[in-house]
Amino acid sequence: MLIICFATLYPIWYVLVNSLNEGKDALRGGIYWWPRVFSLESYQAVFANPGIMTAMGVTVAKTVAGTIAHVLFTAMVAYAFSRQELVGRKWYMLLGTVTLFFSGGLIPYFLLIKDLGMLDNFLVYIIPALFSFFDLIIFMTFFREIPAGLEEAARIDGANDFTIFFRVIIPVSLPVVATIALFHGVYQWNDYFTGMIYINKSELQPIQTYLFRVVAQASSNQMMAAMPGGISKGVTSQSIKLATMVVTTLPIVVVYPFLQKYFVKGFMIGSIKG
Repeated sequence: MLIICFATLYPIWYVLVNSLNEGKDALRGGIYWWPRVFSLESYQAVFANPGIMTAMGVTVAKTVAGTIAHVLFTAMVAYAFSRQELVGRKWYMLLGTVTLFFSGGLIPYFLLIKDLGMLDNFLVYIIPALFSFFDLIIFMTFFREIPAGLEEAARIDGANDFTIFFRVIIPVSLPVVATIALFHGVYQWNDYFTGMIYINKSELQPIQTYLFRVVAQASSNQMMAAMPGGISKGVTSQSIKLATMVVTTLPIVVVYPFLQKYFVKGFMIGSIKG
């Protein structure tokens, strides 16, 4: 287990240590555990670059908006699916299950996004990701375990379906809500493919797409040209890459421990009772 933990964590530590080292000195190699010449110039260059900061803003916006919309929409559909009296429920489940194994492919999906007018549109991050049948199954399994008496008591008090959902079901479902929010939040934060395929405007590309282009192109001249004037000579394209990786990864790493207990509990939904 220690070997597995080391093999998992050391690459992250290596990137962090080298990003905190002076760029020119890091090119000499030999930095494995601690910075040899400590420097924050690479991070200063990252935060001074308007392109990176714009991409970070897009990522934060799409992660927050996309996660809230996804959790709300999927939970509402799952609540309906959890009701035995839903007309055509078995057919809906069959159709949804098919989508877990088959898809139309990238080209038909691209044409659909184009016809819907979502190319170069911020909504391409939100609307196509509103619903996930896999997440619906997790929600539905949890909703089925909620005592029927809670809903019946609310109906006796005159509550309708929306009131029951928002004021009874959601408050007692925080573990599964946090689990799905973490699932989708990590997806939204790490998604680079959507921005690469459907977005051409640089001001709408997320930080992951920006980082993908930086690493894929590996062009020193292009990277340094994007940096604002006055950047120290100690900063290199490699140090900028490493610092950008750390800035990109750090927020989700900080948030994860606070949601881990819900994450684990969400995985156990439906596996045990009592």
